[in-house]
Amino acid sequence: MQKFGVTHRLATPHHPQTSGQVEVSNRGLKYILERTVGENHASWSNKLDDTLWAFRTTYKTPIGCTSYKLVYGKACHLLIKLEHKSYWALEHANFDQKTVGDHKKVQLNELCDQAYENSLIYKEKTKRLHDSKIKDSVFNIGDRVLLFNSRLKIFFGKLKSCWSGPFTISHVYPYSIVELAQPDGPNFKVNGHRLKLLGFHFT
Repeated sequence: MQKFGVTHRLATPHHPQTSGQVEVSNRGLKYILERTVGENHASWSNKLDDTLWAFRTTYKTPIGCTSYKLVYGKACHLLIKLEHKSYWALEHANFDQKTVGDHKKVQLNELCDQAYENSLIYKEKTKRLHDSKIKDSVFNIGDRVLLFNSRLKIFFGKLKSCWSGPFTISHVYPYSIVELAQPDGPNFKVNGHRLKLLGFHFT
């Protein structure tokens, strides 16, 4: 892999440095395989070529076209169309090779730009939908809250909680900044998105 300048990166669903595109693609392939393999799950490799073909020729909403068209600059034509010499094949076969090559490069660049713009529009719509479902928590002075421990990377047991506390809110600042008070230490400020209100009070 180093010979071809390929860098292998490990990606997990909880790895924020990765875009998650690999997981999304694998999920689509898995979805197709689950509906084509049948009872004999060991034969999934026999269906892989057809699955990849279906995945690459399926319209993708985020990019506004198929993966095949994004790579080759044209819609996917079946072999039966080539056999019967469709009009599009005759028209393009009579062009000059240099002219066709230059025209194809321009088409691919325009298609990539269009796919990038469609991806931005799709992400913006997804963000608006996600933000519309978020309910901002209202914190008041004296509330008891739990703090999410984002520094805890590995849990040393299945029952170990990732929430610490409880803490008491001593002050609320603008832009979701909250100051917490602890009985055995100084006050400190945290982002309000890391807090969870307690449904009960300690005595």
